[in-house]
Amino acid sequence: MPTDGKDHQQGVLIRADNGDVITFDETGLTLKLSDTVLADLKARLAPGLPPDPAEVLGDIDAWDLRQEGRWYRFTAEMDATGPRGFQRRVEGGDIIAHAPGPLYGLFAIGGARRAGFNEAAPAHPFHVLAPGDHIGAVGLEGTEEARPTDRLQRIRYATRETLLADAMLAARRAEFRARPLYLTRAETDGSATAAELAQGRAFDNLMAAADSLIAAAESLGKRARVISVGLDFGLEDTVSDAAAHVAGLRALMARVERGFNRRGLHRPTFLATFEAGTHEIGEHPVMQAHWELAWQHGAHDLVFPAPAYMAGMTRFGRPTEAGRIRLAEMDAHALTARLARQEWTCPLFLLAEHDGPRIRVTARALADLVIDPADPFDAGPACGFAVTGCDSPVEVIGVELAPDDPGSLIVTCDRVPSGPAPMLTYARGGGPRSDGPANRGAIRDRWEAPSRTGGLPLYRWAYPAALPLHPEASA
Repeated sequence: MPTDGKDHQQGVLIRADNGDVITFDETGLTLKLSDTVLADLKARLAPGLPPDPAEVLGDIDAWDLRQEGRWYRFTAEMDATGPRGFQRRVEGGDIIAHAPGPLYGLFAIGGARRAGFNEAAPAHPFHVLAPGDHIGAVGLEGTEEARPTDRLQRIRYATRETLLADAMLAARRAEFRARPLYLTRAETDGSATAAELAQGRAFDNLMAAADSLIAAAESLGKRARVISVGLDFGLEDTVSDAAAHVAGLRALMARVERGFNRRGLHRPTFLATFEAGTHEIGEHPVMQAHWELAWQHGAHDLVFPAPAYMAGMTRFGRPTEAGRIRLAEMDAHALTARLARQEWTCPLFLLAEHDGPRIRVTARALADLVIDPADPFDAGPACGFAVTGCDSPVEVIGVELAPDDPGSLIVTCDRVPSGPAPMLTYARGGGPRSDGPANRGAIRDRWEAPSRTGGLPLYRWAYPAALPLHPEASA
């Protein structure tokens, strides 16, 4: 043993990279504890003393730190919104907002298109979250089985659901209302039909996301509530006719509702974009299926916030980044209306009656119809209308508002429609185009709202339709 040159002995028993741990001399042993251990002992022996934010949270502008159960809660200035309440799990993880109200779930189920996302992070990154399984807001895309977790994590990109949450939070902030937490997750798989989607891995993983919502809410001391489920499965179904697609979507909604009910969750609002084809696809059975569901959705709370032709899309029918934002903003307006128990529909054409070459088209709408003078989608003088199924070609030469009914239009043709099965179509059946979607329209109602994409405001554009032509009752 080393000595100091005297009769007393001293030395080191344990040494680490950062210094001596246990030393000794004639008086006994000396134990040197790390800062982390000392902080833990201080918290245990003197629980009334608040922990130092810098030791627990790192180099952020935080104060008023306290431990409440499994969470550190504190005030901090983390962004340009000013000082607000935040929280982080004691064992570590992402810092999130300490927000009022339930933990809300915004979910989606569908095909591969729903897995798309924008590169930018959510605009409200501390409020818009995903299950803390390191998968993110887009699920496993049917490749693996998801496991429930009670952890939460922030998101580094923007899906349709995170954009929906952003839009709802922006509206709340503008009105100085409470800004809650939203848990977002989209689950997809490669199902060939809507009926298969109701039985596939995407459905099982959606239920795992619901379990994660419940567990995370419990860890926060909150209630869990799913407020919407996006249904995004249409053009992927190349097998079903319109009736089978309607039946498949009804079965999917019913199974989701049963799964939520077994977990004590309320019935959600289902949000679906009304299909309008692609650059090459002008007609598809799902368009007729969506038209039928739009006016007869049965016991399910199903809403079509907007038709797809209103948003920018790629040649494969996937929304562009700006298009995804605009569709999510329409989702937010529709969902806000439904949460307030108000109706939401875009103009839905229900009846077409002709008297000679003039066709009266009656719509169900929440406001007066408008023929958009700017024609932003280049629908042309026919405004998206066409007549098919006649003995000889019939051209639409004019469209005007009905003078006696703000919910009806007068479509004028160059000849009297006649034939075995004459039909009036709107934003359906268009031929392939290289400059954008095959189907376009110019009819909307008077409602409008701004979009953060700038430019064209948000409007409720009319849904695609195909209506049998009937002789007018008074003719």
